[in-house]
Amino acid sequence: MKKIILPLKIRLIEDDGCHITLCAEINGKNAELLVDTGASRTVFDLERIKAFVSASDFKPHHKLSTGLGTNSMETQAVMIESLTLGELLISNHEAILLDLRHVNESYSQLELPEIDGVIGSDILLAHKAIIDFAKRKITFYIEQD
Repeated sequence: MKKIILPLKIRLIEDDGCHITLCAEINGKNAELLVDTGASRTVFDLERIKAFVSASDFKPHHKLSTGLGTNSMETQAVMIESLTLGELLISNHEAILLDLRHVNESYSQLELPEIDGVIGSDILLAHKAIIDFAKRKITFYIEQD
């Protein structure tokens, strides 16, 4: 197994909470992603993803999603050719697209940078992620050929 270690940013939320984010690349362009162990799937913001893929490639996603502070919502999907987390390359990832405007509006009010998406438990579990808050690092593991 190969170990890939990435730095985490800890974003203070008000007086007593925090969110963690990491830098990634979507189709070769820099992206900021929230790490959310409570999110079942990795999702991307419906508007911000347009900086990385063409909206003409969006397709309806016929399952309702819940979470991220909302009730059930309809979603769309798009194929992301490459999602890169350090040396971890995830190719041809079917990305679920949600309106994350409410998250980014909250970040703006707190004078925090907006996020492009959320890394969820699907990717965290598949790559045996370990979050180390003390060292502000996340470790992913990949099978070596």
